Amino acid sequence: MFKPCVMIPVYDHEHAIGAVVEAVLAHGLPCMLVDDGSKPSCARVLDQLAAAHPGTVVLVRHAVNQGKGAAVLTGFRSAAQAGYTHLLQVDADGQHNTDDIPRFVALARLHPHAVIAGCPVYDQSVPKLRLYGRYLTHVWIWINTLSFAIRDSMCGFRIYPVAPVLSLDARCALGKRMNFDSEILVRLFWDEVQVVNLPTRVTYPSDGVSHFMAFRDNVLISRMHTVLFFGMLIRLPKLLARKWRSA
Repeated sequence: MFKPCVMIPVYDHEHAIGAVVEAVLAHGLPCMLVDDGSKPSCARVLDQLAAAHPGTVVLVRHAVNQGKGAAVLTGFRSAAQAGYTHLLQVDADGQHNTDDIPRFVALARLHPHAVIAGCPVYDQSVPKLRLYGRYLTHVWIWINTLSFAIRDSMCGFRIYPVAPVLSLDARCALGKRMNFDSEILVRLFWDEVQVVNLPTRVTYPSDGVSHFMAFRDNVLISRMHTVLFFGMLIRLPKLLARKWRSA
């Protein structure tokens, strides 16, 4: 069975979320909004969206902000309870090209046990510091997987099979904030879940809202890379054997 759902983690994106939801619904997929403790003005917008699309837009809510990773994991648990097999994650700020949703879904249907991971194709709107800073994470991901299979671990536009993620979540404590997107791909790769990269256009709206906290999130990401590195060393014989088999 292949039953996908779009999931959007939301934290104070009241100015962009309406257009993102309408663009998602244009592709005929159900949509789950996970409100990660947004302020009242955003919460009202989310309530209105759910009320305007009963049965199509489902709203799940955290009473307090827990972080993007925690919101995504709440989405996975809710998706499993509703019987969905695949979860397509889309960011709430309008960066992602929702016209590519059919491409993600079609590829996931062909590779139902794989993660279809967005590989960003940027235009001139991307902040240069953020663009160059991503390469440091890319290098660490390649080291921690001994592979170039994951082209970009930071893009939040991707579709997962639900079951492997819930299995992973039951076995280890995944990052709850901005460290989530990279960590989960590495750990799924370690579990031998295939990663299929799909180029997709990403833009940075001039009025976009970023919740990246430079000090806190950089500390969390640095700690994540350190933990993953030692995890890679423990798995080194298995990863080398896997690399040898594939070669």
